[in-house]
Amino acid sequence: MDIKEFLMRMERRETIEGGSELHQFLHVLAQEAMRITSTLNNTYHTREEICQIMTELTGREVDPSFSMFPPFYTDFGKNITIGKHVFINSGCRFQDQGGIVIGDGTLIGHNTVLTTLNHDFSPRRRSSLHPAPVRIGKNVWIGAGVTVVPGVTIGDGAVIAAGAVVTKDVPENTIAGGVPASIIRELTEEELR
Repeated sequence: MDIKEFLMRMERRETIEGGSELHQFLHVLAQEAMRITSTLNNTYHTREEICQIMTELTGREVDPSFSMFPPFYTDFGKNITIGKHVFINSGCRFQDQGGIVIGDGTLIGHNTVLTTLNHDFSPRRRSSLHPAPVRIGKNVWIGAGVTVVPGVTIGDGAVIAAGAVVTKDVPENTIAGGVPASIIRELTEEELR
């Protein structure tokens, strides 16, 4: 098993059976993610150094326009795609095995949690994992303390209110909030300028 095969299987949303080769490979990559995030989180880094560390963590080139205030946590790292001019505030946690895509110009508030795995409901298979991606459009603003669950897409220009738990897709140019999150209203023409 290599990272390319693993990512293809996650894209196909294949179940990760507890104890399987796929599950064991996931644990190996989790160790690497812990090593890299430990480096990121335990000493000061310039913006350029943070971009280099995130490039190592994700295995994808991170644009120099990216910025982050650590600490940042992930238990995988290799299935995160970050657009240009993205800002991630401190304390965020990304469970990215199922895939996280963040569009250009997106702002992610303190202590946001993005999840892409669900455990099996059956007690006998509870250690099995079901991946589903989180997709965040361009110019999205996610407030502090938001949780986004597996399989959710947030449309371009959307605003997610602080503390929301996003359990279903959010249309573009809308404001969503609450637990579970619901659409509060559409952005006005004036707000979209």
